[in-house]
Amino acid sequence: MEHMLNFLGNTGFGMVDYRHLIMIAIGIVFIYLGIAKHYEPLLLVPIGFGILMGNVPVFKGLGLGIYEPGSVLSYLYFGVRQGIYPPLIFLGIGAMTDFSYMLAQPRLMLLGAAAQLGIFITFLAALAIGFLPTEAASIGIIGGADGPTAIFLSAKLAPHLVGPIAIAAYSYMALVPVIQPPIMYLLTTRKERLIRMQDPRPVSRREKIIFPIIGFLLCCFLAPAALPLLGMLFFGNLLKECLVADRLALTARTALIDIVTILLGITVGASTQADVFLTAKSVGIFLLGAASFMVATAGGILFAKLINVFTKNKINPILGAAGVSAVPDSARVVQLIGNREDPSNYLLMHAMAPNIAGVIGSAIAAGVLWSFMM
Repeated sequence: MEHMLNFLGNTGFGMVDYRHLIMIAIGIVFIYLGIAKHYEPLLLVPIGFGILMGNVPVFKGLGLGIYEPGSVLSYLYFGVRQGIYPPLIFLGIGAMTDFSYMLAQPRLMLLGAAAQLGIFITFLAALAIGFLPTEAASIGIIGGADGPTAIFLSAKLAPHLVGPIAIAAYSYMALVPVIQPPIMYLLTTRKERLIRMQDPRPVSRREKIIFPIIGFLLCCFLAPAALPLLGMLFFGNLLKECLVADRLALTARTALIDIVTILLGITVGASTQADVFLTAKSVGIFLLGAASFMVATAGGILFAKLINVFTKNKINPILGAAGVSAVPDSARVVQLIGNREDPSNYLLMHAMAPNIAGVIGSAIAAGVLWSFMM
């Protein structure tokens, strides 16, 4: 009996406490949302299962936990700690993104820039409630609704907060269809939601090839610290548009991004060990992240309304909600709301312009914040 009791005490059942159970419940909710509700399943399912892996109680010193040097999970987590995975994801995003919508309607890029308001307001709010400047900068990026950028910046500035920041960022990305519509209805009238956009002009192949080169140089001269993210984004897009590197572009937007997404999701989820994750700071990060996301959505919408005051060619203001970087989910939400008001009004291709601009804008914002913290 003594041996049996010792055995039971050494199992997860014997070492578990309420914090592990809370985190396991959160992991199951993530998996449920991904499978049953189709909320970003490619992200939530790996992250949810990673949370389960990270919260099975194990002995310290056996080389099993993600924070133990030499463990398998620790080696895989190296790509998060050193900011390797996010640029690889940006490479895949660039290889699957069509920038022509943005090139055809340059003024819609301003909506993507306006949506970054949430980042800087949340940065100031985090400072005001006592977070360190490096922590506040990492938390603010959640407002861009760009998980890879949030992970990249927090890995550089506040590595001890990577888990909570990543979970918050990806949670709000997944909940775009839930969070954004009420804000869109609150800040716009039905008349505004019925505005039809003019058809975008055709964009030549030459423009598509030149843009990633010029765009990279301009953005990285403006914010050199964003070079790892934007360099890979624009390089991936050049592979796609040049039409002479199809094999590379195909690999970047399929096999490579899928592998990195799996590794990123599992390791970020596993980093949420109960004793590390369940803290007052984590709660504050989630609250600030929600506020940041809402402010970013509102900023894009209100800026579109401001543009309409000074121009005859009106912009449908709900397009401003697509300025957050949740590609392409926020653009799809804009299409859904616009189509609900008028089934013949198609806004998706227009919404992709601020959506893509938001990806670029959040990376630039991360570069600016990083440069100020150096």
